[in-house]
Amino acid sequence: MENAQVADIFDEIADLIELAEGNAFRIRSYRSAARTVRDLSERLEDLVERGEALSAIPNIGKSTAEKIHEILETGTCKRLEEMRQAVPPALVELMRVPNLGPRKAMTLHRELGVESLEDLRKACEAGKVRDLEGFGAKTEDKLLRGLKTLEATTGRYLYKAAADHVESIGRHLDAIDAVRRWEVAGSFRRRKETIGDLDILVQAADRDKATDAILAHGDIDEVVSRGRERVTVRLASGLQIDFRYFDSSNFGAALMYFTGSKAHNIGLRKRAVDRGWKLNEYGLTKNGRQLAGKTEGSVYHRLNLPWIPPELREDRGELDAAEQDALPDLVAFEDVRGDLHAHTTATDGADTIEEMARAAADRGYQFFAITDHSKRVTMAGGLDDDATRQHADAIREADDGFKNLWLMAGIEVDILKSGKLDLEEKTLADLDWVVAVIHYDRNLDREEMTERYLSAIESGVVHCLGHPLGRVLGERDPIPLDLDRVFDACREHGVRIEINAQPDRLDLPDTHVKRAREAGVQFTLGTDAHKIADLDFMAFGVHVARRGWLEKKHLLNTLTAAQIRRVLQR
Repeated sequence: MENAQVADIFDEIADLIELAEGNAFRIRSYRSAARTVRDLSERLEDLVERGEALSAIPNIGKSTAEKIHEILETGTCKRLEEMRQAVPPALVELMRVPNLGPRKAMTLHRELGVESLEDLRKACEAGKVRDLEGFGAKTEDKLLRGLKTLEATTGRYLYKAAADHVESIGRHLDAIDAVRRWEVAGSFRRRKETIGDLDILVQAADRDKATDAILAHGDIDEVVSRGRERVTVRLASGLQIDFRYFDSSNFGAALMYFTGSKAHNIGLRKRAVDRGWKLNEYGLTKNGRQLAGKTEGSVYHRLNLPWIPPELREDRGELDAAEQDALPDLVAFEDVRGDLHAHTTATDGADTIEEMARAAADRGYQFFAITDHSKRVTMAGGLDDDATRQHADAIREADDGFKNLWLMAGIEVDILKSGKLDLEEKTLADLDWVVAVIHYDRNLDREEMTERYLSAIESGVVHCLGHPLGRVLGERDPIPLDLDRVFDACREHGVRIEINAQPDRLDLPDTHVKRAREAGVQFTLGTDAHKIADLDFMAFGVHVARRGWLEKKHLLNTLTAAQIRRVLQR
């Protein structure tokens, strides 16, 4: 089993306990375990195979470790099955709807007999939900929007979850003698934030032997079809994978074709047709004679285009830019010299200042911003003005112990409903790095939310807007904003916009990143790390930046520590 599947089981147990109005500590414990497992950089199965103690992992106690072993062996655990018997199964499905918590789900079930997503939709559309105590017309509207959000993401997987599967499948393919080469194509190669299924292209010395070996992978739950050209399977998680066989002579054309996007491919085929040629997954041909196909680069070259990075292949102007030799020189992971958003045990992080700083130094970073929460985030133990100043002193004291790392004293400060910041401006002005965010009062309209951001941008003490849309993929809709006004204000006041690299956030999204870039906005990358392992999320932020057409010059993270000091002094 993959880590995401184990995490899903812990989340479901927490949901069921919450629905049964069980112990709040147990609920938090299972939620913490789920987050920890989902974010682990190594597979639990690999740790177990090496004989490592799972209870040594943060948020994984002895009891939780035992459940993990049980889940890895059986696919479930006794506690989950017990809770499924105690709670109506329909309520678990309802809790998948954004903005619908356990208490309201139980109320809908008891008062209106809601037992499915369709029941909920009908009840909302009939105006029955607004009449329930504690609901109202606004809640009814939120639930309808939540249903639309859920529909849009049903059957899709976060990029990280898909990447975990690719890593597992990849190790399996690498061990098969008959497999000479394999590549993942599709939306995964384009680094989209969610993935519907996986297309894996395979070059094999013996296709039958390769297929037999592929189907021996332990995570395959169903063989949907098997043929000489394609093998389709479904994993235990529900993710579908198409293994497609191609020879070396047309592997490049196939990789281009199955990487997509569909609109990008249509543009390429039109260029081929204009020349009297034909382009498909088997190559670029003229009167049946192959002109190119062994590599992607050869196909693009024959079409008089440079190779286009997969992240740009979305029909957003990349073909015209390629023709004009105006493609961006996209930022690369190796260009990143530091992380500008991280937490410690001072608020809701799992590791200390020194531990997080050491992990950053081990990654070769030149700078690292500690940005714990301000006091508005009470559930995370947010810091007031005095505590913020003391925390900054502790960060700067720790900074003295690092020769090649600038440990930046920062804060993640909330923008209050009024537009004021959660801490005194004098306190914020003394910090090295201030990330302004919105966590609460998300029910304001577009104009009010925009004014909140504009107030923070114009304060003169904010360096960056953190996770600006406040979204959680598949769970929480983005806050309504007049983005053009926000972008213009950021450009005017020198406030950067963050690309938050948390796998379930990826906020600002790539389409808005490109739009902000065109408006002249500058950006930062932040992992929003709450433990050392989260620092590995930086790659996901880079993916978003590349899909948003960003180059090194657009990102503060690509500067040296000395350059950042000069920029911030200005």
